[in-house]
Order: sequence, then structure tokens, then C-alpha cells
Amino acid sequence: MRGQAKLAVLVIVSAALAIAGAYWPQMPWLHWCFKPLTTLLIAWSVWRTPSAWPRYRRWVLVGLVVSTAGDVFLMLPVDAFVPGLASFLLAHVAYLVALHTRERLFAVRWPFALYALVAGVVLSQLWPGLPGELRVPVIVYVVVLAAMAAQALAVWWRRRDGVAIAGAWGGACFVLSDALLAWDRFVAPFAAASFAVLASYWLAQWALARSVPRNS
Repeated sequence: MRGQAKLAVLVIVSAALAIAGAYWPQMPWLHWCFKPLTTLLIAWSVWRTPSAWPRYRRWVLVGLVVSTAGDVFLMLPVDAFVPGLASFLLAHVAYLVALHTRERLFAVRWPFALYALVAGVVLSQLWPGLPGELRVPVIVYVVVLAAMAAQALAVWWRRRDGVAIAGAWGGACFVLSDALLAWDRFVAPFAAASFAVLASYWLAQWALARSVPRNS
């Protein structure tokens, strides 16, 4: 636990520096360096901890590594939104596969209905501002993200253990983070976007990392 606490502090410091760099034009390297590093530190926290469910751990690691690629795409000085979207789509697929190892899909149906409603509300707000060429990719992304978050909630509903609730929080925070990012990009930009998006994003990743069952 002591090592995990130290790593949590490192993640918080790295995340704070990455967010500071997003608001500090004179030192953009803070954002460039610490944004991917924060996600990699979370991945390291999973890598260094033996798990009672090695397949679950493996797929969560895949999701974190692919997410790091998405981090890089979204901070490039060119518009790499589509490669970033594709990276995070693959990350959510990896998380969904991991969660499926704990419970079969649709083992509990109400979480899928709940997140379908959330996804529909988010898409209805984004739709007028979405460029035509992005509409299909965004729909696919939202469906996969909602399915991942719903499966995480379903796992918690069936298992009711600490790691399952961490996964459920991770899925919910990911939905929040991506909704905020999309709102800032396609609906109404807001000054606190970088802080709100990144803080909720790393809360999501940390929670999903904590959802890996550990050896007793």
C-alpha cells in the first residue's frame, strides 16, 4: 500500500504539471512531457502489481498503452483528432474485453439502458456542431464508450466488491471527460476545459487501473 500511495502522489504531481502546461504558453513542454507520462505512470501501477485475473490485467494495460497514443495525438500542434479518437476507441474496446472477463455482456441490462440514454442526450447536444465527416466515427465511439461504462457498472452490480466499484467509477468518469471534451470542441468552448477534461480523464484511468483484481 505504501508503494501504491507514493505512485498515486507521482500521478497527481505529473497530472498537475501537464494541466499547468496546458494553461502556460511559455512552457508548453510541461504539457507535452507530463501528459503522456501521467498515463504511463498509471499503466506502470498496473504492470508492477500481480493480479488474480491476469487476462483482465493484460487488457487494462493494453487500454492504458493505447490511451497514451491518444494522449499524444490530441496534444500535437496539428489537428489529429481522428487518430486520437481511433486510439481511444481501441482503448475502450480493450477495457470492454477486460470487463467481459469478470461478467458476460448484458448480464445486467439496466446499466446499458442508462448509458444509452446518457449517450443519446450527449449526441443530441453535439449533433448540430459535428462536421458531417465526423458524425459516423463519433457515433461509433460514443456507442463503444457507453457500452464500456455500462459493462463496468454491470460488473459492480453483480460483484459488489471494491475493484468492481472502481471500474464503475472509471467508466462514469470517462463518459464525463469525453462529454466535456466534445462540448468544448463542438458546442461551446470554455476556459476550464483543459482542467476539467484532463482531471476527469485521469480519474477515469486511475479508477480503471484500480479495478484490476489483485492477489490476496
